[in-house]
Amino acid sequence: MARLIWLTGPSGSGKDSLLDALRAAPPPRLLIAHRYITRAADAGGENHVALTETEFDRRAALGLFAVSWEAHGFRYGIGCETEQWLLRGQNVVVNGSRLHLAQAQARFGSQLLPVCLQVTPAVLAARLRQRGREDEAEIARRLARAAQPQPDGCLILNNDGALAETVCQLRQILELHQ
Repeated sequence: MARLIWLTGPSGSGKDSLLDALRAAPPPRLLIAHRYITRAADAGGENHVALTETEFDRRAALGLFAVSWEAHGFRYGIGCETEQWLLRGQNVVVNGSRLHLAQAQARFGSQLLPVCLQVTPAVLAARLRQRGREDEAEIARRLARAAQPQPDGCLILNNDGALAETVCQLRQILELHQ
């Protein structure tokens, strides 16, 4: 059975780096989905499809998102094309949201494989400071959110070490849950 890997983790945990590494050397039968976001394409961060609010509304009204949500002042969508990829036997990784995991579970059922990327608070704080996008107050808020318990049933993937180790661990998870 093809799986939809719902990758979550706090900002700064390395989700984008992990997805970029998978794009560079994807395992067989694995596709990485782009999110549709109401954020400018040149805003930095993840490789996404930029939509205006109007475009997002139109696509949502047409049922073109398998899952969508709002967070941090933006709207996010996972396209319905992911369902076609699953039907064709391809595993699909998406950059999901732990707060909207239930919505993904309702849509994808047993095909869903939630994976929670974690880093220790010290590593997360250092990464957030290094990238320089947040002030100390925002870093404190992000650290507090990251300390919240992970959703039930979420496989934990630690990303404190080298990215290559995390990629290897994720590949092992995928092999075990085929």
